[in-house]
Amino acid sequence: MTKKTTETKEVIAQPKKLQGVIVNVIDDSTIKVRVEIKFAHPLYKKIIKKHKNYLVHKKIEGEFVKGDIVWILEGKPVSKNKKFYLVEKVK
Repeated sequence: MTKKTTETKEVIAQPKKLQGVIVNVIDDSTIKVRVEIKFAHPLYKKIIKKHKNYLVHKKIEGEFVKGDIVWILEGKPVSKNKKFYLVEKVK
């Protein structure tokens, strides 16, 4: 008799890297970023825009103001709502 072995493959998800616009600077370490996603409707093929706001932890020193375009990266949660980190400012 032979035993069937099933190999389980672990799938490691890559962290999300998103580009968005700063909506609000809350304090020295927190900013709110609005990320917009565009996709085509599956049936009608119309381009649809969706957006979502994320609270982002800011470790990088520098001047960030409302309207700046930035890259954010998903990582270890800092608090209940902050799960993204500021990577860099798009020039």
